[in-house]
Amino acid sequence: MNPFFSPDKIEAGCDEAGRGCLAGPVVAAAVILPKKHGIKALNDSKQISEKKRQELVPIIKEKAIAYGISFIDQAKIDEINILNASFLAMHQAIDALNVRPELLLIDGNRFTPYPNIAHECIIKGDSLYQSIAAASILAKEARDDFMRELHMKRPVYNWQKNKGYPTKEHKQALIEHGVTEYHRKSFTLFTKTK
Repeated sequence: MNPFFSPDKIEAGCDEAGRGCLAGPVVAAAVILPKKHGIKALNDSKQISEKKRQELVPIIKEKAIAYGISFIDQAKIDEINILNASFLAMHQAIDALNVRPELLLIDGNRFTPYPNIAHECIIKGDSLYQSIAAASILAKEARDDFMRELHMKRPVYNWQKNKGYPTKEHKQALIEHGVTEYHRKSFTLFTKTK
């Protein structure tokens, strides 16, 4: 995994979690790592265990030069669509950085340019660049924690396990119990047909 795209610039890695979910927010993180951070086992959040991600979160937060995390809720997702909501979440995570980056490394192939900061879109960037991997871990764990909290309010959907993704169990719960205020109404929800 590459430590930097452009070693002479202050880089922020950006990634989001929860784009494909039926319920809950999309969450983005932006992370600026120092040249020598010494964080072992950084990788795409999907490639490491939940336990390992949870161990890495406080380490990333402690060692990062700066980090920001942003949540965009289901109502806003329905209003502006999931792609725009993902970009908005990334912009807000960048806004939250207390150090201004000179280059943004974006996981994926599309991004709405952030004012006055250059960016590079990198497909599978979370498995190629350490700052994007760190952002992917922070975004995923922040979102998973949020969905565990929501689970307490609506346990029949088992969000503590499926985190709002369209699992067979989640779809079945939608058929049996209907849509909640936490579901994304603009998504195809697997409810009873009339």
